[in-house]
Amino acid sequence: MQSSSSGDDESEIMRWVSGVLCVSLVAKTLLGGVAHADEPEIPAISDAMQQFVADKEIAGAVTLVVGPDSVKHVNVVGHADVANETPLKRDALFWIASMTKPITGACVLMMQDEGKLSIDDPIAKHLPAMKNLKLADGTPANITIRHLMTHTSGMSELPRESAYTDPTLTAAAERYAELPVLFEPGTEWRYSQTGINTAARIVEVVSGLTFDRFVEERICRPLDMTDTTFYLSQEQQDRLSKTYRVIEVDGDTPKHLEETTISVLSGGTPMNRDRFPAANGGLFSTADDYAKFCQMLLRDGRANGKQLLSKSAVEQMRTICTGDIKTGFTPGNGWAIGCCVIREPQGVTKALSPGTFGHGGAHGTQVWIDPENEVAMILMVQRANFPNADASKVRQAFGEALMQAL
Repeated sequence: MQSSSSGDDESEIMRWVSGVLCVSLVAKTLLGGVAHADEPEIPAISDAMQQFVADKEIAGAVTLVVGPDSVKHVNVVGHADVANETPLKRDALFWIASMTKPITGACVLMMQDEGKLSIDDPIAKHLPAMKNLKLADGTPANITIRHLMTHTSGMSELPRESAYTDPTLTAAAERYAELPVLFEPGTEWRYSQTGINTAARIVEVVSGLTFDRFVEERICRPLDMTDTTFYLSQEQQDRLSKTYRVIEVDGDTPKHLEETTISVLSGGTPMNRDRFPAANGGLFSTADDYAKFCQMLLRDGRANGKQLLSKSAVEQMRTICTGDIKTGFTPGNGWAIGCCVIREPQGVTKALSPGTFGHGGAHGTQVWIDPENEVAMILMVQRANFPNADASKVRQAFGEALMQAL
């Protein structure tokens, strides 16, 4: 974990946000930018992203800001494939990584809405093998679903090289049940991928559906999210933005972007179905698709004339329930069900409103949903080696430019 950006970083960000407004339309075209006269755009956001592309911080970006029933900003800049100079498009798919977690949170709370579980249930009630989980002193670990969804369970992680090799969540959960518990549940915050996936396995048990089918039938289909999936089709694969890491200046070699891989695929392709639906970070999506999920939350759970998620469930996704426990990955935050919540804006979040909630992804994607201003901001990029993706300059510049425009 890293703390907020330094003063030098903040000055540089303000230079990007305010000092590049003179970027010409010709330059945008050369860098693969897309802007249409009939679509709303906040120039400071677009120009900041343009500069990050020019500086080789990212290959490209789709930025989208929506209200409950409207689009307030959209811009596309850069490339989906740098080597082939393929322009990024608005309908490009991205690995959204941990932006999957709020969707998992919504799935858990749907089952609570239906009376099939409570977030305060002991996990062993639904997964008997979890009765074997113990603390270091041998006493039983009394983990609840709430602990799973707030990273306070103490559950350990599997070795990185084998964490995503199981074909089903059933098989993965069996391995999780053999791991040690690191601390008494509810007393500390430690990011736990196994905890989120365990919660998804509970959704499978109480719903009778595999988690990928549950997400498809209960989230994606009702919201018309046609490009959000754990497993890509060939047509979607063709629209997937490549993932890059930044190689800094080294001797005579200039700073550049180098293609890299997606960890949850374990060397396979996004089309391979012989892997479990990773509820912690396995989804692919587009900016417009994810915006539909955000708009549902901005409307207190309503979508297409139906109450998809209860208002009280939405409240649980945006209300801190970790008390005074220090949480990551940037300071000033607390945790709700499946979401980070900004308690005291500072550093990367200093321009955002208290109570804003959402989640970032390992390769730089981010969603923040601001109930006070009734907006959601969605950032889609694919860069693997941010020093701390949650504290990236790209995220901070997006948030500051948006808040200045509101």
